[in-house]
Amino acid sequence: VRYLEESKFDAVLTDPVLPCGQILAEHLSLPSVFFLRGIPCGLDFEATQCPNPPSYVPRVFTQHTDRMNFLQRVKNLMFELPNYFLCDFVFQPYVKLASEFLQRDVTVPDLLRQASIWLMRLDFVLDYPRPLMPNIIVIGGVNCAHKELPQVGRPQKISPW
Repeated sequence: VRYLEESKFDAVLTDPVLPCGQILAEHLSLPSVFFLRGIPCGLDFEATQCPNPPSYVPRVFTQHTDRMNFLQRVKNLMFELPNYFLCDFVFQPYVKLASEFLQRDVTVPDLLRQASIWLMRLDFVLDYPRPLMPNIIVIGGVNCAHKELPQVGRPQKISPW
């Protein structure tokens, strides 16, 4: 930590799924840049204050669209309920670590709200379109490699007439 303090970095680039990078950015008083696909339990929605009502936004694995009937909305809500309990359990060690290291009470959403820029690997062909805050930059397709297609037989010439 002493080396990082003396190095005078400009920012911290981190994946917020494990908030250790953000804890370090808070300690060093540096802006943080998040590079992610998404955070479990919808913490990315909560931290960026993006609307994400379970009665309208389809949840993963429900196979619903944005046009749901009442029973589908109820099912969508039921898929969301375990996230509240699971997140508290999963992120509890990081809350304790951050509170001890920063010497103040913090929560994971409080840490994530401090991000300067969110580089989101979203692609609205695969993901449900959603509102984005001004500090969210969509960079879909980052993990797609350019690959040559194999030639099958000899390519045919097609006449324009």
